[in-house]
Amino acid sequence: MRQPATRTAVPVQTSGPAQGPAVHPGLDRFNTAPTAEAKAALLKCSGSRRWAARLAAHRPYPDLDALLAAADEAGYDLPPADLAEALAAEVSPGLHHAAPHSAHLALRAAHAAYECRFGHVFVICLDGFEPAEQPDQVLAGIRARLSHDPDQERVVTAEEMRRLARGRIIELISGS
Repeated sequence: MRQPATRTAVPVQTSGPAQGPAVHPGLDRFNTAPTAEAKAALLKCSGSRRWAARLAAHRPYPDLDALLAAADEAGYDLPPADLAEALAAEVSPGLHHAAPHSAHLALRAAHAAYECRFGHVFVICLDGFEPAEQPDQVLAGIRARLSHDPDQERVVTAEEMRRLARGRIIELISGS
């Protein structure tokens, strides 16, 4: 189970404007890793085996943007069963243990209401939000999305999953 993380885009190292295209050692390692290793790394980005297999099979990627575009495309093509598989690997965003007890109770109740209504954990990409803002964003997101009908929420959830996967891929490539 993974914890939500705040991510920002990591600049790709370049060899200079006159010297050729962008170079990223993490992408090179990903492109040349054995298929099983690449799939395992991708499963940490999204819990869909089909998504991970598709991205691993289409290597090598010329740059990070191409990998991210392929991840988006694979995410848009996920059938409901594969989205459910990816959601099963997710952990609902929580609070820091030092947060007030009342905040933990409120968030727990909101998550329970969401899971009861939609049958899966609440996912939200918190990129761009400071850690102090994240609990409010999670609560506001749950409250707003509880008003969705199941079809509308399925679309929003799939988009949040794609956003989470993109951020995790950036972390994977920049942290390799």
